[in-house]
Amino acid sequence: MLSSDQPDVPNVPEVFRTNKSIPKVLENEILQALSFYPELKETAIYFVFKQKIRGSVMQAQPKISTMFNADRAYNINISALFKLTHTAIPIHQIPSDVIVGWIGHELGHVMDYENRSLPGMVRFGLGYLFSARFVKEAERVADTYAVSHGLGKYILKTKHFILDHASLSEKYKRKIARLYLSPDDIVEQVKKLEADRIIPS
Repeated sequence: MLSSDQPDVPNVPEVFRTNKSIPKVLENEILQALSFYPELKETAIYFVFKQKIRGSVMQAQPKISTMFNADRAYNINISALFKLTHTAIPIHQIPSDVIVGWIGHELGHVMDYENRSLPGMVRFGLGYLFSARFVKEAERVADTYAVSHGLGKYILKTKHFILDHASLSEKYKRKIARLYLSPDDIVEQVKKLEADRIIPS
């Protein structure tokens, strides 16, 4: 069993640490995001800092060594630096709610992976490598998982942080706008979820 061996985070039950490896510097944000996914409380997930992730800030991947196991494990790779147009800042200096939204999106990928068979995961990997249309669908599925699990306001803050950031490259902003749910899409999903929860009198 994995353990972060870090002090408790207020309002987040201890169970969300189970089978998780969590860097101390982002502990609060990661545990907050995990608390929205009770289905993943027993799932082994390693949150790992990387010096460079090509074209991304974070990336969720199954651990290849566990692909044939009944219980898979996953890495969520996190870029140690958030790259701006002319500089870079440590990832933990990004606003907390934005990090929660980013982690929540990656956990949406884990939910998607958990619902795929081994052949389905192989098809996913090939589709992600060779089909831009497939990538768009996969990213929107992850966003939808996050929103449906109650992370809508965090996902929205993450989108606005990226799309409105003056020092982020326009190329990266265009990629986010093209592949992911738009802020308007997220607002509509949240409204629909809220409407569905209303019980007629």
